[in-house]
Amino acid sequence: MGKQKQQVISRFFAPKLKPSPPPNQESSTPPPKISATVSFSPSKRKLLSDHLAAASPKKPKPSQNPTPKPDPNLHRSFLQRFLEPPPEEESLPVTTSIKYTPLEQQVVELKRKHPDVILMVEVGYRYRFFGEDAEIAARVLGIYAHMDHSFMTASVPTFRLNVHVRRLVNAGYKVGVVKQTETAAIKSHGANRAGPFFRGLSGLYTKATLEAAEDISGGCVGEEGFGGQSNFLVCVVDERVDRESNKGCGLEASFDVRVGVVGVEISTGEVVHGEFNDNFMRSGLEAVVLSLSPAELLLGQPLSQQTEKFLLGYAGPTSNVRVERAALDRFRNGSAVDEIVSIYEDLSARNIEGDKENKAEAAEDKISCLTVHTIMNMPHLTVKALALTLRHLKQFGFERILFEGASIRSLSSTTEMTLSANTLQQLEVIRNNSDGSESGSLFHNMNQTLTVYGSRLLRHWVTHPLCDRNLISARLDAVSEIVACMGSPSSSQVSDELGEESSERKIIPPEFYHVLSSVLTALSRSPDIQRGITRIFHRTAKATEFIAVIEAILLAGKQLQRLGIKQDCETRSMQTATVRSSLLRKLISVVSSPAVVDNAAKLLSALNKEGAARGDLLDILITSSNQFPELAEARQALLAVREKLDSLIVSYRKKLANRNLEFLEVSGITHLIEVPVDAKVPINWVKVNSTKKTIRYHPPEIVSGLDELALATEHLAIVNRASWDSFLKSFARYYTDFEAAVQALAALDCLHSLATLSRNKNYICPLFVDDSEPVEINIQSGRHPVLETILQDNFVPNDTSLHAEREYCQIITGPNMGGKSCYIRQVALISIMAQVGSFVPASFAKLHVLDGVFTRMGATDSIQHGRSTFLEELSEASHIIRTCSSRSLVIIDELGRGTSTHDGVAIAYATLQHLLVEKRCLVLFVTHYPEIAELSNSFPVSAGTYHVSYLTSQKDNGGSDHNDVTYLYKLVRGLCNRSFGFKVAQLAQIPPSCIHRAITMAANLEAEVRARERNTVSSIKHLMESPGEPKAHDEPPESRTEESMSVLGDLFADLRCALSEDDPSKSFKLLKDAWKIAEDLVAR
Repeated sequence: MGKQKQQVISRFFAPKLKPSPPPNQESSTPPPKISATVSFSPSKRKLLSDHLAAASPKKPKPSQNPTPKPDPNLHRSFLQRFLEPPPEEESLPVTTSIKYTPLEQQVVELKRKHPDVILMVEVGYRYRFFGEDAEIAARVLGIYAHMDHSFMTASVPTFRLNVHVRRLVNAGYKVGVVKQTETAAIKSHGANRAGPFFRGLSGLYTKATLEAAEDISGGCVGEEGFGGQSNFLVCVVDERVDRESNKGCGLEASFDVRVGVVGVEISTGEVVHGEFNDNFMRSGLEAVVLSLSPAELLLGQPLSQQTEKFLLGYAGPTSNVRVERAALDRFRNGSAVDEIVSIYEDLSARNIEGDKENKAEAAEDKISCLTVHTIMNMPHLTVKALALTLRHLKQFGFERILFEGASIRSLSSTTEMTLSANTLQQLEVIRNNSDGSESGSLFHNMNQTLTVYGSRLLRHWVTHPLCDRNLISARLDAVSEIVACMGSPSSSQVSDELGEESSERKIIPPEFYHVLSSVLTALSRSPDIQRGITRIFHRTAKATEFIAVIEAILLAGKQLQRLGIKQDCETRSMQTATVRSSLLRKLISVVSSPAVVDNAAKLLSALNKEGAARGDLLDILITSSNQFPELAEARQALLAVREKLDSLIVSYRKKLANRNLEFLEVSGITHLIEVPVDAKVPINWVKVNSTKKTIRYHPPEIVSGLDELALATEHLAIVNRASWDSFLKSFARYYTDFEAAVQALAALDCLHSLATLSRNKNYICPLFVDDSEPVEINIQSGRHPVLETILQDNFVPNDTSLHAEREYCQIITGPNMGGKSCYIRQVALISIMAQVGSFVPASFAKLHVLDGVFTRMGATDSIQHGRSTFLEELSEASHIIRTCSSRSLVIIDELGRGTSTHDGVAIAYATLQHLLVEKRCLVLFVTHYPEIAELSNSFPVSAGTYHVSYLTSQKDNGGSDHNDVTYLYKLVRGLCNRSFGFKVAQLAQIPPSCIHRAITMAANLEAEVRARERNTVSSIKHLMESPGEPKAHDEPPESRTEESMSVLGDLFADLRCALSEDDPSKSFKLLKDAWKIAEDLVAR
């Protein structure tokens, strides 16, 4: 027994280092190359150095000096090789010269099959890493890696599997868990009794599949970066667009690729797909990626260089977004459709074969969210992306979600507005621009949800505002009703006063808000039921998770049934209805429908809650009512074996003449017979253990009986697992109803969140004009929703009035840091909030439904994509010009500042003029160029000049002290010619000497420009006094040449044409040419 204990202890303590072998015992095989990337303490570093020296296969050279001097270069080289990251090479090389242990041989074979996977191999009570996997695990997990036999190895305890897998996956790795495929009882009766345990890959995990996987997810919301956020797997394919075929298509010819995208959220069953043309900057793809925020990217090769460059830039080293490539060669000539149809047919055949009881029903229905007809209607690039996605998910076992349980939607929708990537970033809709977190964003400000699935849905609402007036009104009506109920007292009890006045007691129906808040509060303490039902659909849920999820849905449905709203609610009078909003009634009826409540109760009736709570996996399913007959037989067989063992005690009582003899259980060993030390027992009894006074035995019948009991227990576990899988598989027929119920609960949570937001922050309900009326934005006392939260009562509100038939463009000037950008952002955010269905921060808001909100703000570049600051500006302006319509809101902040002044003014002027003349959209244009503000003179009705007000102190000489500026942040009419840049320089703490020098230079430059302008204007006036042929007394001096006369003729010709030209753009060009001629004459 002592030797057995020593073997157990040796598994937890490393053996002592053996001394160096003598020279005549040189190892025949060199050890593998050792490299590590973890940091060691000096003592551990020395220990490893000694170990390496001891294991060195090289024969030391004989030396006459008994104490050789250390070589510093050799030591430095060793440290450099030891501490630097290892070169890319095969982590587990297979060579015939190395003799592996049986466990190492299993690892080598598994690694050959899964070379791109970090394997965690179950060995006893630990999961071990080998080779390069051990080095990665040591670096990411902060654990110790050491040399063991042929490979570097590291290990973690089995009960920490959940945590360590999540950390590795969150770092962007693909992790596989290898478990034993046989138990000790099966192994002892099989042909492999003398060999190692059989092992196989039991789970494969990445960021996109982790929340739906078995053994890892469930009850871990918010740990290691996971939880409420979505984890999309996005597959991207593209192909070049033939520019020759696009000639004559106008602006569409600027597209150079066509992109196909499929995004799958495996843990929630959400699938998005789309195909679109995109330009060189990949602005369309950028909008999709920012909206979905994928955790994994699947790139269909070959991919265009610009597309791959953008995607790899998004999945940079700081993002932890995993990238995997897949070849598209096998999907040529329509084979992508064949691949999808083949997978679909295999799944259908397996479903029909597995569900023997409902084979006829399954054959008749074959209900699928993704049928062959749907596939044939998809564009060919989308089909290729879908085939790649299915092939990728097949290795995880999650391909079924696309056919039977997915909620499929297109990227483009007629009822939703798709915000561009610029709008999402520059308005800070989802994340702020300072550190990239959600704090300080519009979504963070609006998010008052109580559940994680409600938060995910609200995120989609915020990034995809509605474009349908009826849908917006339905949400606003629902929010208004919840807000109205918030202030009323609860009336969910019986009115005693009415009972006293009348012989009949009148039951007042429970108040809607009281029921809704109690339901959402209870759900906030429940697990993520949206991911829970999807895990049940994937058959990866545990019994405790199943019970918690279904009980939460059942409780919510029963509580909402108290409101008395049924699906045929239209037959009831709205006067007596407890809830009047049609949207609220529809959502409540879906959650409280009999199909959901009855099916939830039916599913729970088949489970033993006490057994699940105890963790007894063999006592989870209830076998009554002819359910699970095979499981009932296995339980009866196990019970019979136990009864047979227990009945043997009678014969042993007679043998030992002890009427009080009973079986004893010690340390998990059952059916022990304990007798005194001096008692005589049959010689064939097996001694198990003993104490000082007693000895415990197993008779031969007990040994064989326990062996039979172990086999019966193993058989019961296998049958129980099969029955549990069959039970989870039967959930698929209810999945659609439960998914709709969870979506309805998420929508109720979002509406409750919007109502809470409006009550807490004193927002008002916006009014939307009819679609046939002119486009307008009329906001009184509008406030920035995020800055108002920070500044509280110190925020200065502003009014906005834009009308398609009156003034629809505001040209805004004013000092730096005066509030111009804040003002235009607040108008855009209020418009987005209103179309989300939220109340807005204003005293009054009358809006038209917009089809898009476009922004061009800030000065950023993208070095990794090869984009300069000015290219970014013009790309955003180009996207706006091509995409906006007369029902769009466009906000542009300081366009043209990324290049020279003349070029910037010209581009900004031409862009604004195009928006005013061609697009006629609502425009807020911020600029520091006075020349652009003069455009309002050409469009006195459509465009108006505004500035943010300020105050300056007066100097003694009557001028203004521009160093003393007070910003009022109020928008008023008029032009502001000063930007007060030196005030900002002072705030930035630029040295005073630099500021004084800059003020002097600015004064000199202004004086020079004004003198030049006066000379030019006077010269033009003198030349324009005689518009006809020159008279005799007006003849020029004799020094004037014929060339000067020709130049004057050109000048007058340009002026005449400019005055007679109807096209403003051509007139402006002619005036510009005349101006250049006049400048040339003045210079002469």
